Amino acid sequence: MQLGTRWSVGDPPPTGLPDVIVAAVRTVEDELRAEDVPTAGWRWTLTWLERLPIVELDDGTRITFNPSTGSATIRQQDDASEDDEE
Repeated sequence: MQLGTRWSVGDPPPTGLPDVIVAAVRTVEDELRAEDVPTAGWRWTLTWLERLPIVELDDGTRITFNPSTGSATIRQQDDASEDDEE
């Protein structure tokens, strides 16, 4: 069984995450910095579902791993709202 963890925005992600997930976390953090979003106290949460990582930021941003393509999907909170409306 794998346990999840939490870490602060700007801190290194936990070891063992696929490189593409780490890159996606950095992309999100870079965008937040570029938009001057105050992220003091914000944290990432890592959970494992069927041995696949799911990373979620306190603002609702979620990053999932797609093992068949080796890619990551970043879904912003607004994206989830749009899906709920359909």
